[in-house]
Amino acid sequence: MMYTGGARSPKRMCLQPVLVFLALAIQVLSGPAAFCQEGPEEGPPVQRLSPDGAVDLAIKNNLSLESARVDTSTKRRNSLMSWNQFIPGASAAGGMSRDNKKAEASILAPDPPQWHMSGSISLSLDINAAKFENIRSLKLDYQAGLISFEKAKIQLERDIRKYYYQLLLLQEEIDILRDSLATAQRQVEMSQANYRAGLVPELTLLQARVSMENLKPAIDEKENSLRGLTAQFAMNLGLPYDTRFEFIDAPEQIGFVSLDIKELISRAASEKPEIQELRQRMLVLDSRRRAAILSTYTPSLSMGWNTSAAFQRDPWEDSWASSNNWSHSGALSLGLSFKLDSLIPFSITAQGVKDLTDQQRIAAIGLAQAVQGTEVEIYNTVLSLEKTQVTLEAQKLTEDLAERTYNLTEEAYRAGLREFLEVQNAELELRKARLGVQAQNFNYLMGLIDLEYATGVPFGTLSAK
Repeated sequence: MMYTGGARSPKRMCLQPVLVFLALAIQVLSGPAAFCQEGPEEGPPVQRLSPDGAVDLAIKNNLSLESARVDTSTKRRNSLMSWNQFIPGASAAGGMSRDNKKAEASILAPDPPQWHMSGSISLSLDINAAKFENIRSLKLDYQAGLISFEKAKIQLERDIRKYYYQLLLLQEEIDILRDSLATAQRQVEMSQANYRAGLVPELTLLQARVSMENLKPAIDEKENSLRGLTAQFAMNLGLPYDTRFEFIDAPEQIGFVSLDIKELISRAASEKPEIQELRQRMLVLDSRRRAAILSTYTPSLSMGWNTSAAFQRDPWEDSWASSNNWSHSGALSLGLSFKLDSLIPFSITAQGVKDLTDQQRIAAIGLAQAVQGTEVEIYNTVLSLEKTQVTLEAQKLTEDLAERTYNLTEEAYRAGLREFLEVQNAELELRKARLGVQAQNFNYLMGLIDLEYATGVPFGTLSAK
């Protein structure tokens, strides 16, 4: 019979305060332990990135690029201030001295001072035709700095884009391996059940276990590669090494591009960043050689001016403000000089000019080698892209076959003719085939990125088609 009302029994009324007290005690005792328990550790926030967003972040934060930016700023300042070599050298001097013995009086100096004070100011300037060429050299050097900075920025963009797609592909591979491990675990469980039922030998169970265990090191290796590559990617973006990323804008299908090798080689010979840098370096070397020749084989005009003043009285007793107590002298000088040792073929100055000439020749050889290397690079890249295109077409056929197999297996499973594990295996093979297509897509995309860099065109000119 259920109790629904009426007066409470004395026994129940006596127990109620005790129960309340015990409940409060339990809460008090368990409270500190509950507060001491730490929640799940939260990692750094997830950074959502597209390829363009990653490039923008790297250009803003990359330390190597910042170093190139500072170097370019230094060359710009030197170029803007190149006129300062025509500022005359200026110096000022002053001093006091005391004779050990006071000089004897004479008609010209009836009261010669024992203390002497004097001061002087001098200006000097040397002008040579080489200084005008030095101004041009500094401007060319600044232009070379701009080209080097642009090259560093383009290289960074190329690397960031390739890192981005490599991480995407690596994540896909890990997902496939994890699915394979889950399938292998189910196969072990099924083999174990069949073995216990006496349907399969023990060897079948052992083979299933070995297959499952062999997948674990492969997954660990891929995950370690992903961590290392992600840390390097984060460092290039100027972010902490443990930053987590969520990538977007993954390419589903890259369109094939018609490529003309001769046209690409012709463009790369003039537009590739390394070749542009080498050409500018040759201009800088040529200007420095001309400056050395002008400095060595042309005369220099020297101009100087100085003035000095000497205090004729005792500086401790007489007034410094009186002009009668000072004596002044000064001179303006002009001179023309020529280095005679430069006429000797084996002199240091003459050898210095020859050294610069040799450096020019080495730079020209390096430029020719770079052009030839670029031609081979373009040729090999185009061949690799064509091979990837053929492989991709074959991989698509494999994907179509895997998809057809999966559909048939699923239909057979619904009709009761196949086991569910066979459906899972067919689905896994389909995912592997799709990953193969995706991998070839990425390979083709990276080849286009390398080709864009080599030809000096903006990224996306070929890879966005």
